[in-house]
Amino acid sequence: MTTQPLTGKVALVAGATRGAGRQIAVQLGAAGATVYATGRSTRAARSEYGRPETIEDTGDLITEAGGTGIAVPVDHLDHEQVAALVQRIDSEQGRLDVLVNDIFGGDPLTTWNKPVWEQPLDPGLRLLRLAIDTHIITSHYAMPLLIRNPGGLVIEVGDGTTDYNAANYRLSVFYDLAKWSVNRLAFTWAHELTDHGATAVNVTPGWLRSEMMLDVFGVTEENWRDACAKEPHFAISESPVLIGRGIAALAADPERARWNGRSVSSGDLARDYDLTDADGSRPDAWRYVVEVQDAGRPADVTGYR
Repeated sequence: MTTQPLTGKVALVAGATRGAGRQIAVQLGAAGATVYATGRSTRAARSEYGRPETIEDTGDLITEAGGTGIAVPVDHLDHEQVAALVQRIDSEQGRLDVLVNDIFGGDPLTTWNKPVWEQPLDPGLRLLRLAIDTHIITSHYAMPLLIRNPGGLVIEVGDGTTDYNAANYRLSVFYDLAKWSVNRLAFTWAHELTDHGATAVNVTPGWLRSEMMLDVFGVTEENWRDACAKEPHFAISESPVLIGRGIAALAADPERARWNGRSVSSGDLARDYDLTDADGSRPDAWRYVVEVQDAGRPADVTGYR
């Protein structure tokens, strides 16, 4: 973007401490928006993730990018905290133009490749609450403000498009159900919001080089390709910048209603809006996953980035 098309617009990115949520918030800010960024990890206290990223850091990055970053510690399972957040946005801004539901925090709770009777119930049920209840609670309180003015946008951030998740088991009953439910929420919101002039879209990143994923492979964003020696398909991975740029472009699109109810990837948005990742490439991760990785072919990103 060469201008700031979202100047005067107000966004709430719920779950913006790290990963996709952080860069969605930053890129909305780069496009000129005032962005309320929420999360549970602060400089004073950490969530159960126990990671160093904080919501205050995200707020600073939004402002550095050219927007107005407002960091607010919020547990989105707490009705009173979410209601207070929306009341604050209304009091300070009088409007809400973009709502991004990116809350999850369930990765450490997932037991992979085990049937339900061999999985611990409490972590799995906690995962579902973090992935689904948080999105519904936040939407319940935020949508009345969002629909006050026509043209609002709701983004549900998930993992896997509706088509992919319908055809593939996601290696754990709880994770599988969580990711399918996020896709379905965007479909539901589209039906509920259309008469109010608002749009809802499900957007999934590809193989995301989040802070956690980089740590898993023992690499940084600067040398991430070194991880391909361990996992060759990591060559299709993308930085969180790609989904951030895609959602910022979608929010700035006066014809965004054409996306209503759809489930798309960061690669789809990049192609449609002529965007690239931070390194200038345009990875199309989900097409690669289907045609190369899941098909059992050797890793080769030719034609996919």
